[in-house]
Amino acid sequence: MSIESKRLILVLGDQLTPRRGALAEAEPGRDVIVMAEVAEEANYVRHNQHKIALIFSAMRHFCAELREAGFEVIYVPYETGLPSLYAAVMLALEQCDAGKVLCTEAGEYRLQAAIGSWNLPCDFEWVKDDSFLVDHSAFNEWADGRKTFRMEYFYREVRRTYQLLLQSDGSPEGDRWNFDAENREGWRGKAEVPEPPLLEPDAITAEVISLVQSKFPDNPGQLEHFQFATTRQGAEKQFRWFLEYCLPSFGRFQDALAEASPWLFHARISMYLNIGLLEPLAVCRSVEEEYRAGKCDLAAAEGFIRQVAGWREYVRGMYWLQMPDYANLNRLDAVAPLPDFFWTGETDMRCLSRAIGQSLDLGYAHHIQRLMVIGNFCLLTGIDIGQVCDWYLGVYVDAFEWVELPNTLGMALHADGGIMASKPYAASGKYIQRQGDHCKQCRYSPAKVTGDDACPYNSLYWRFLHKHSAQWDLNPRMKLSLRNWQRKPEEEQVAILEWAETVTAQLQS
Repeated sequence: MSIESKRLILVLGDQLTPRRGALAEAEPGRDVIVMAEVAEEANYVRHNQHKIALIFSAMRHFCAELREAGFEVIYVPYETGLPSLYAAVMLALEQCDAGKVLCTEAGEYRLQAAIGSWNLPCDFEWVKDDSFLVDHSAFNEWADGRKTFRMEYFYREVRRTYQLLLQSDGSPEGDRWNFDAENREGWRGKAEVPEPPLLEPDAITAEVISLVQSKFPDNPGQLEHFQFATTRQGAEKQFRWFLEYCLPSFGRFQDALAEASPWLFHARISMYLNIGLLEPLAVCRSVEEEYRAGKCDLAAAEGFIRQVAGWREYVRGMYWLQMPDYANLNRLDAVAPLPDFFWTGETDMRCLSRAIGQSLDLGYAHHIQRLMVIGNFCLLTGIDIGQVCDWYLGVYVDAFEWVELPNTLGMALHADGGIMASKPYAASGKYIQRQGDHCKQCRYSPAKVTGDDACPYNSLYWRFLHKHSAQWDLNPRMKLSLRNWQRKPEEEQVAILEWAETVTAQLQS
């Protein structure tokens, strides 16, 4: 074999799927794989210990899988102390003398730009990322010429393309594309929440947990509660458990908040999809099979498929369509510092304390906790966009910038002025009360707007409407709320605004 024919394939920590991307045509004996745990990637934000442990362990398991398949793998563990992926690739080139380096397209813009700027002693080639349902060119074609980019219309095209939940004539199952209206019920003990089976870490995972606890002691996360699968087989087993025990109730309660459970009926597979342990089309087809077998209702199946085949693909497409300028948008001029309790969860606001504490300890929160509790608070208080985005990117196990940035900057903070959402996801305490039971154990009352026992969300919500009234007056979906504010007597408005300032000062102290 000539030296020129040997190729070095760089596999990133979120590309752990065989026969995808640069691994699609990889051949044992010809191609050498390099994988590396490096400080640059582990420290660019303050990652949750759960996130680091999941990715490192999954990488080490995938390395073993590749070696079992006959590949030579140059694996650089974190203990080696290499600073960067570039250093790891240069080290691997010295060992294998390959004539070309290949890498699947990176998921994050910063990493794509960094790798693209490397000065290597051989040829380099990007390989298309085929792990998503919609590639960049297809999404850009869909977006071309549109004045607005609404997910609903994109989602319908994905359903048609992959024949998901369609009737024989091509119309949507149930004669509707979207059953979101059926999926907003508060839980409040209406259905028993199944207790997920405990996962015992194997030797590789146990070693990684020890490493992470030693090397990242100040990062958030309680690794004694580590309960993530780190192999494809383990992720598939967890998904099958969801299908059997949670999917039937998933739709009804997917927007619910509950004291009794941090996850209710959610699948908790986004982290596996995002690092390559599960594949999006496969999980969507499995859920459709459950529906057609009569094991769940249409609202549950459609709600799940919309999140995976619709929202996940749409967010990724929007990220690459709008970057790099998107990351710097701040249309509402949010500049307040991130409160210290975002790193402790110590606040008297029960819903916020529960959501933040859970996020820090477990690396997990479902979409309503992220959007309507934590994100809503950040929106109403005008917290600095970069600080909030870095917090979300670091704290959540499933967070990579392609999915985190549009969801946080766009959906939660409305900093893009409406590119991602036609209205800001702003809400008072009454929304949180309607969706869950946190208010019963909170010292604040969602029925009160001012006073020491008034829910802070209430005055902050009205101040938010007032502060940006010129923008909301041009937004058809915000006019009703704005008019409700404007109809209040002037003395009531003044009292609410003054109290909102008092609340803000207390929260930032």
